Amino acid sequence: MKGSQRKMEYVNVALDAMGGDNAPAEIVRGGVNAVRNNAQLCITLVGREEEIRKELLACGEYPEDRIRVCHASEVIEMGESPVDAIRNKKDSSMVKGLRLVKNGECDAFVTAGSTGAALAGGQLLVGRIKGIERSPLAPVLPTAKGPVLLVDCGANMDAKPSQLVQFAQMGSIYFSNMTGNMNPRVALLNVGTEEEKGNALVKETYPLLKTCRGINFIGNIEARDVPAGGADVVVCDAFAGNVLLKTYEGAASMLLHSVKDALMSSLKSKIGALLIKDSLKSLVSGFDASNYGGAPMLGLRGLVVKAHGNSKAREIEIACTQCIDFKEKRVTEQFTTGVDLRSRAGRQDQ
Repeated sequence: MKGSQRKMEYVNVALDAMGGDNAPAEIVRGGVNAVRNNAQLCITLVGREEEIRKELLACGEYPEDRIRVCHASEVIEMGESPVDAIRNKKDSSMVKGLRLVKNGECDAFVTAGSTGAALAGGQLLVGRIKGIERSPLAPVLPTAKGPVLLVDCGANMDAKPSQLVQFAQMGSIYFSNMTGNMNPRVALLNVGTEEEKGNALVKETYPLLKTCRGINFIGNIEARDVPAGGADVVVCDAFAGNVLLKTYEGAASMLLHSVKDALMSSLKSKIGALLIKDSLKSLVSGFDASNYGGAPMLGLRGLVVKAHGNSKAREIEIACTQCIDFKEKRVTEQFTTGVDLRSRAGRQDQ
């Protein structure tokens, strides 16, 4: 047993203990649970050491040899200018965590803190893979037919056609490794399914995706068809993607609350609710985006994962755990060998 433990290749995750609405308590607990449930995972909790140690004591027993603390005296707040914060708060939990990835001390960085700072820090400190033009943020969303990967939802508001092609390539690679579906359906988010519809960006991008080798491009997709599972990877600029994401979240929350209110509205409905309790829990769980972990920034030289700002311990645990597959399946290396070649081919086709 000891010999097999020595041979195990650990996945080292730097976790921003001070980032998010529920930091540090829920973040620390999520990191501890991730280590408890995954023997190959090591967590470095980055933040104010005294506060982190206090929360660790509250967690009870855990594998102490696989959790360490990296002290960082500063915290990047949500309202700060992302670029200024990254440049000026060098002793912040986010900057220190990103540097652990840049220096090769950790394989990934997970944060529920400022999205803008995480995006800026990922670009400035970790850096993009050579040949990757932009790094998109790619969350997984639930649909009636399983998960869909949305690329981009917040990193690049003014994308170019060539960048959307790379988003499609990276999204296809990541989705394949995440789900085992080696031929995911890639679609371009648009206001209609016809090839000639849309603004200048999507009109220019469509023929590039159509002729791009290595992806299964199925054409345009309208927003209403995304929840029905009309595609596996949905490509768009960050403005459109963020609108889709927020609408998705808002509609899901409204529907769940409406169902709950309806079931609790009378004695008859409450009895019915008890009868379908287990089925309802399963349905709600299937449409809970937090079950899919955080949103990775694709195309960086190291993995950066952005968890939702109000993440609880369970979401943090999943976000840390998803880093295991990313390293073991060498997704970054696949971006390096796959996207560059396909991107050049796409430009030649253009």
